[in-house]
Amino acid sequence: MYGTSVLLEEFGKVMADGGSGVVISSQSGHRLPALSPEQNHALATSAPEDLLKLDFIQAISDTLKAYQYSKRCNVLKVAYEAARWGRRGATVNSISPGIIITPLANDELHGPRKDGYLKMIQASPAGRAGTPDEVGDLAEFLMSSRGRFISGTDILIDGGTTASYWYGDLQYLKPTH
Repeated sequence: MYGTSVLLEEFGKVMADGGSGVVISSQSGHRLPALSPEQNHALATSAPEDLLKLDFIQAISDTLKAYQYSKRCNVLKVAYEAARWGRRGATVNSISPGIIITPLANDELHGPRKDGYLKMIQASPAGRAGTPDEVGDLAEFLMSSRGRFISGTDILIDGGTTASYWYGDLQYLKPTH
């Protein structure tokens, strides 16, 4: 949350006309219920040094929730910064991947939580994990001349896992409280 906010702010000061930026976030930010307009505004517009001082952020004690808020903040910061970057003719977007087969994901798929990960992958609409190349292809598109009309948005690239979390076979993962 803090690091991405600093990066976006500082790169926004030096981004060349016509430049592009992409932030990698996570599907996890899409697992939070809707936040209030005031919370969205605070996450989007607070200075990096003030983010962790927000009351609703300080009240988080669960590490998964903290991670989810961090990723939601990244998406909101990208939207906020897109307006500023646009004054320089630059674009900025975020990509929220799901399970992508990287060394970390391979560790998870062979670790103590492997059954949960495998079940999530199998129950997703795509029925598989993603590849680094798929995320890279999307980033390439966003940063190319073909993606110049896209700015301030987040693209969820998770094979439909989040859709299934909210409305399909993965609803069992949602907290019940």
